[in-house]
Amino acid sequence: MNPTTASAAGPARPATRTRTMKAVVKAAAEPGAEIRDVPVPQSGPGEVLLRVLRAGVCGTDLHIWSWDRWSQGRLKPPVTLGHEFVGEIVERGAGVAGLAAGDRVACESHIVCHTCIACRTGNAHVCENTRILGVDVNGGFAEFVCVPAVNCWRVPDGLPLEVAAVMEPCGNAVHTAFAGELSGRSIAVTGCGPIGLFAIGVARAAGAAHVFASDVSPYRLELARAMKADAVIDARSESLAERVRALTDGRMLDGVLEMSGHPAAVRDGLAALRMGGRMSMLGLPTEPFELDWNRLVIFKGVTLHGIIGRRMYETWFQLDQLLRSGRLDLRPAITHVMGMDRFEEAIGLLRDGRAGKVVLVPWGETA
Repeated sequence: MNPTTASAAGPARPATRTRTMKAVVKAAAEPGAEIRDVPVPQSGPGEVLLRVLRAGVCGTDLHIWSWDRWSQGRLKPPVTLGHEFVGEIVERGAGVAGLAAGDRVACESHIVCHTCIACRTGNAHVCENTRILGVDVNGGFAEFVCVPAVNCWRVPDGLPLEVAAVMEPCGNAVHTAFAGELSGRSIAVTGCGPIGLFAIGVARAAGAAHVFASDVSPYRLELARAMKADAVIDARSESLAERVRALTDGRMLDGVLEMSGHPAAVRDGLAALRMGGRMSMLGLPTEPFELDWNRLVIFKGVTLHGIIGRRMYETWFQLDQLLRSGRLDLRPAITHVMGMDRFEEAIGLLRDGRAGKVVLVPWGETA
């Protein structure tokens, strides 16, 4: 069963145990991060200890490394980074059932309270008291990580580790895409970063009639083609609305999956929507911006849906089924697999727009 709940099961201890481990740590309230030797965590009640097998680098990690305004207001160093990872269970704390030593699991990164109104009404993904792995508590850029057992999701058999490592961010793409109707619909993804690329594959796998992709980066547009977008639009030189009008015989878009947070992309996406269309918004603007609400939203009867995280655990079931079906292949979006000791190189690739998804291999593991 996924996910697990606690019972009276006793702990399962690892065969060997080191006193310290290597980890990528945000050590101080300043730009950068460093590799440190830190204590190996020990699982408490309701927790499991994972040996990390792979970890994905996220745009959030880039924000933290840069020590931007959001990071300064959220993080309290020192903290081990990394919220996207797959690991093997090596130890169970008291009260953990349904998981065993040797199980490979991906992890929901949001640790929720289970008691607030959101949690108790089936909306734990917007829990009022959320703590995030690799942000508020130590994460998975390390040899080992301790997580609540209820946050673990057993990965499908045979799934490549690199893909299992990015189930968490792909869940964002699934949540965004499934926030509205997909089957037989014309959909555009604006912003072809890693989650946007995943969203192309998700929309196609879920039966969208057409999936278009828009970005300003030729590199990312090539990755969108690799993810089998039906058409790509270079927003530097082309009008999204005009291209969509030609591609849809004037019917325009049923839905936009907005992944960039860029004001121009939001405006272009809204302009390309049909009357009564929907925009699901995952991208985060860096600053507030103006919008012609009358023309682009109100008079068109558009539905706007803000997206955060993954629905717990509906989105995980949906993603699991898509991966097991064989119709969703995330591998074209994973452009780099490298050692965790090359974390700063990974950050540079993402900062310069020279990578899709980067997956890190921890110390002691082989690619």
